[in-house]
Amino acid sequence: MQTELALGLAVLIIGAVAAAFPRPKNYLTRIINLEIPAWGLLLVMLAYDETLALLTFIAVTAISTFVMIRVVERRKAA
Repeated sequence: MQTELALGLAVLIIGAVAAAFPRPKNYLTRIINLEIPAWGLLLVMLAYDETLALLTFIAVTAISTFVMIRVVERRKAA
């Protein structure tokens, strides 16, 4: 097994658990914790193809950040 794949899977699993159960339950912590699994996904994809890894990382980061910021804005407005 390649080191990028093993490290990426570990970071992806740890990041998913950190995003699901954040210690301080505020929205900034959840946004930051969403970036951790994105880096794990980047490392997993890097084990296969660099172009696919970069495109996937950009897409996942942009979409997850946009969704979480919308949730934060709606919570503050209510």
